[in-house]
Amino acid sequence: MFRGVNAINLDAKGRLAIPTRYRQVLRDRCDGALVATIDTDEPCLLIYPLDEWELIQQKIEALPSFHPMTRRIQRLLIGHATDVDLDGNGRILIPPLLRDYAGLEKRSILLGQGKKFELWDEHCWNERRDQYLKEASESEEIPVELQSLSL
Repeated sequence: MFRGVNAINLDAKGRLAIPTRYRQVLRDRCDGALVATIDTDEPCLLIYPLDEWELIQQKIEALPSFHPMTRRIQRLLIGHATDVDLDGNGRILIPPLLRDYAGLEKRSILLGQGKKFELWDEHCWNERRDQYLKEASESEEIPVELQSLSL
């Protein structure tokens, strides 16, 4: 559903305009209700339609809370999960703590990832993308899951 890379700007209040091509889909699917949380592997935010996030949250909550790693994931993902709603102008407000985590300044990248978006600081994304491309060109080992993929 969500694909493509979009250069966007955050305003001084931390609002960003969701690209027009996604707005109606989000209004139809979840009445513009989204959830933003941190990515525990990368310095970016994950933004989900509310219905998609609720499925993920159920799975996270079902993990055994006695295991330190699963408890840590529960605290990080659910603890940082914040409801963000599309306003009448198609914008969402990213709270300061989430902006700080991802190092978001004015220039940002909204990256479609199928069922969710990733929100990156533009400079950080460009560095990470270049790193990924370099690693892909240097790596000779292809995971089994990718060996049958044809582009």
